[in-house]
Amino acid sequence: MSNSSTLNEFLLLAFTDKRELQLLHFSLFLGIYLAALLGNGLIITAVACDHHLRTPMYFFLLNLSLLDLGTVSTTVPKSMANSLWNTRAISYSGCAAQVFLIFFLFGGEYSLLTVMAYDRYVAICKPLHYGTIMDTRACVKIAVAAWASGFLSGLLHAANTFSIPLCQGNVIDQFFCEVPQILKLSCSDSYLREIGLIVVTASLMFGCFVFIVLTYVQIFTVVLRIPSEQGRHKAFSMCLPHLVVVSLFVSTAFFAYLKPPSLSSPALDLVVTVLYAVVPPTVNPLIYSMRNKELKDALRKVISWTFFSSDKIAFSLHS
Repeated sequence: MSNSSTLNEFLLLAFTDKRELQLLHFSLFLGIYLAALLGNGLIITAVACDHHLRTPMYFFLLNLSLLDLGTVSTTVPKSMANSLWNTRAISYSGCAAQVFLIFFLFGGEYSLLTVMAYDRYVAICKPLHYGTIMDTRACVKIAVAAWASGFLSGLLHAANTFSIPLCQGNVIDQFFCEVPQILKLSCSDSYLREIGLIVVTASLMFGCFVFIVLTYVQIFTVVLRIPSEQGRHKAFSMCLPHLVVVSLFVSTAFFAYLKPPSLSSPALDLVVTVLYAVVPPTVNPLIYSMRNKELKDALRKVISWTFFSSDKIAFSLHS
C-alpha cells in the first residue's frame, strides 16, 4: 500500500512476459507509429507547401494532423520503449504529463472536428458568404480557441486526477496512464470529483456531437437538392471522411470512459483504448485523402518532389 505523495513511478500494463512477443509488440507499434508519422507528416507538408490548399478546410486539416501526431506520440513511444527494454515503469511526472497531453490533444481535436463540421456547413449551405464568414482571421481565432479549450481540459483533468490520494498500489492496467485506470488506485471518495469532471466533459462532447449531427442533416438536405451529379459527389467527398472520423473518435472514446463496470475486462479495455488512442491518428490521413482529389494531387507532388530531390542529390554526389 502506498500513498500518492510517496509514489515515484507507476507500472504500466505488460502485454506479455515472453521476449519474442515483446519484440513483436514493439514491431507492431513501431509500424503503426511510423505510418501515423508518415501520413500526418505528408498532409502537413502538402497543405503547407501547396498554394491550392490555402483554404479554411485544409488549414483545419493541418491542425488536426498536428494534434494527431501529438496524440500518437504521447502514448505509443513509451509503450514501445517498455517492450524493447523489458520494463513496465513510468515516472510519476511522466504519467501526469501523459494525462495532461491526452486530454489536451483529444480536447483540441474534438473542438476542431466540431469546427470542421461548421466549416463544411458554411461552404455548402452558404457559399456566397463563405469568404466573409471563414476569412483568415476568423480561422486563426477558431484554431487558437480549439487548442486553448484542449489545454484547459488537460490542465483540469491532470490537476484533478493527481490531487486524489492513491493507496491501492501503483499498477495501471493499461499501456499508458489512462484516467479510469488511475482512479482505481484511489483510496477515498475524492475520486468522485474526477468522475464528475469526466461526466461534464462527456456532456460537452455529446453536445458537440449533436451539433455536428444537426449540421450534417442540414448539409445533406442541401446536397440532395443539387441537380448535378458531379456537384453532389464533390459535396459528399468533402463531408463523408469527416463524418467517419467523428464517428470513430466519439464511439470509441465514449465507450472507453463511460462503459459500465460490468462490461470492463482487461482484454476489452485494451482493445477499446487502442481503437480510440492509436487507430484514429493513424487512419485519419488515409480517410481524408481517400476521396479528395486535390489532396491526392498535392500528396503526389510532395512525394515526387521528395524522390526527385533525393535522386538529384545522389546524382550530384556520384558525379
